[in-house]
Amino acid sequence: MRLNVIDTLTRMREIFATPLPGRADGLRELLRPMAAAMPWLTTGDLADFHHRGSGFRTDRDDDRYLPALDRLDGVPARIEAALRRAWDHQAAAVPGIRVADIVNVLLVLGDPDDAYLTETSHGYFGMGGIPGWIHLTVWPTEESVAGIVDCAVHEFHHNVRYANVTWDPPTVQLGEQIVSEGLADAFVAELGGTPGYWAGPLPEGEFEGAYTTIVKNLSLTGMHNFSAYVHGDAAAARFGGTPVGLPAMAGYPVGRRIVEAHLAATGLTAAQSTALPSAQIIANAGL
Repeated sequence: MRLNVIDTLTRMREIFATPLPGRADGLRELLRPMAAAMPWLTTGDLADFHHRGSGFRTDRDDDRYLPALDRLDGVPARIEAALRRAWDHQAAAVPGIRVADIVNVLLVLGDPDDAYLTETSHGYFGMGGIPGWIHLTVWPTEESVAGIVDCAVHEFHHNVRYANVTWDPPTVQLGEQIVSEGLADAFVAELGGTPGYWAGPLPEGEFEGAYTTIVKNLSLTGMHNFSAYVHGDAAAARFGGTPVGLPAMAGYPVGRRIVEAHLAATGLTAAQSTALPSAQIIANAGL
């Protein structure tokens, strides 16, 4: 595996130095190689895709952007070191496990006026389920700059899993994503890291109800139906899904409980479980 942490800090500085009418084209050029790997996800105009995903705006000036990029200096190097260590750990645990020949990491600045990013998502989140690409969005704060590296490791685990496990958007079951999130967080912890805000405890008294609701629906099919069960009702409403009565990020601690039960029952590690079928992990958890 070759790891390619793209120098997006330089590229974004170049975009912000471009006269306003040309900035969207600069952004499209940056995103185009990633979009080619995930055409079913990056539909429509790439600048619109970026803006919908809480990315920095290309349609207005903002004097907060350049200082924010300065706060990210050194972050790409930290991400690269963490991912190299993660791959060494994974490859030692499962010799011969598949991974993309090149794993590209694309770190972009977020929009500080996007409440979903700055409040619900604590200033950062990632996407890593397409083998060969990890996309990270961050608005730098003390919490997000500290957390983005472990977020990258979480997404890297998805990247390896889906080089070995098929993800078919129309037919995939909710149990697959719930298990994958729990595995990725367990993998981060196994490496001595700290899973992000999404893995925190749910509001007082809400975990057991969320666990019951999600477990009842593990066989639900179709990626487009998952948002409320994984990210909660607020995310579902934002992205056109149907709320189901779950708090923000409910699927992550539920997934972690399922995975921890599997690990306890089998004696396996998270890294050793990376490529196991979700149905097997769910069964090992006693569900």
